[in-house]
This record gives sequence, C-alpha cells and structure tokens, in this order.
Amino acid sequence: MHRLEDDQLAVWRAFVNAHAAVIERIEKDLSDQRKVPLTTYDVLVALYQSPEKKLRMTDLAKKVVLTRSGLTRVVERLEREGYVTRERTEEDRRGAFAVLTREGKKAFLATWPTYADGIWNYFLSVLDEEERKAIEKGLSKVYRTLLEER
Repeated sequence: MHRLEDDQLAVWRAFVNAHAAVIERIEKDLSDQRKVPLTTYDVLVALYQSPEKKLRMTDLAKKVVLTRSGLTRVVERLEREGYVTRERTEEDRRGAFAVLTREGKKAFLATWPTYADGIWNYFLSVLDEEERKAIEKGLSKVYRTLLEER
C-alpha cells in the first residue's frame, strides 16, 4: 500500500469535493429550469457530436460516465421520452446504435446555456487563468495516462 501524505490527500479531497459541489449546483439549476439532468445531457451531447448523430452502445458507454448496464437503462428511458431511438447494426444482430432524434437535439440545445452558465459560475469564474491552465494540464495528464493503460 502506498503511503499518502496529508498534502497529497488534500489535493485528492479538493478535487472530489469541488467536483461533487459543482455537479450538485449545476444539477439543481437544470432541475429548477426544467432542463434534462446531466446524465441525460451527457448522452445527448455524445450523440450530437458524433458522425451521423449516432453511436454504437459500446462506444457511447466509453464516452459517458456510466456503466454499461446504467447506460442501457438511461437509453431505454431516453427512448421512451423520444430523445433517442435504437437501431440494430447490420453486421452484428446483437449490437445496437443509439440515435439522436430531433427532440433529443432540441433538449440538448435547450440545456446547454444552463450548463454553460453553471460551468462558468461555479468553476471557471472562481479560478484565474494560471489556475485553470494548471488544472487542465494536471487532469489531462491523469486522463492520458489512464487511457494508455487500457
């Protein structure tokens, strides 16, 4: 077991606490304004940014912070709400695509301004440029390292 120093644990706690607090505030703003929740938004934005506005379920699971079973439940709910449809793949009858619908695109576009305001109000506006660059550099390094280990 690796021994963690107090200052090292403080960095971790600051990251976890800040992330949780920012997400909680953004979720509250979205709810107050009757926008889709972040879990829904994450799926919609991943589809919106993909070619042809669709992704294989396995690829979608890699782009959002959900387990495969959690993603399946979210996509089933989004399908019932009319935000996505599912299509079987031609080459693999067990595989499926999640496809963004017109209603899903509208929900995504309607949610973005509230989400962007939350990112600014609760995160970016608190930090100066040097702090933003240091956080981006450090977190990008962590992410790249983990991707390389897959």
